[in-house]
Amino acid sequence: MRDVEKTIGNFITKASTSILSSVDSEGFPNTKAMLAPRKIDGIKHIYFSTNTSSMRVTQFMENPKACLYFFDKRFFRGVMLKGTIEVLHDSNSKEMIWSQGDDMYYPKGVTDPDYCVLKFTALSGRYYSNFKSENFELN
Repeated sequence: MRDVEKTIGNFITKASTSILSSVDSEGFPNTKAMLAPRKIDGIKHIYFSTNTSSMRVTQFMENPKACLYFFDKRFFRGVMLKGTIEVLHDSNSKEMIWSQGDDMYYPKGVTDPDYCVLKFTALSGRYYSNFKSENFELN
């Protein structure tokens, strides 16, 4: 890849589904499908909304290691990002990614105590395309 940020950024932006993995208290990976990210800042920071009361939030509070996977089933391509998750409860972060219709999930609105933000910070990744894989590091 000549331009990791551009290639991977374009790929992530087009994905409608994200696969997010956390680590449980026994050290096993737990994987879950998520909606597309709410905000993508380059490919270093990726933001999701979720319920504060979720199992995933509990796991990230105990162990911030995470893995994200995006794929294109039509062309059999994918990108895995390894990094960490921060669970954010501050009003600026919550307002930053709030979208119309979110009150369906968080009935008390942007201040709902069961609404939080997951901020993924990528450290490295692996891109698969044309039957080849390529590792990359992020600064």
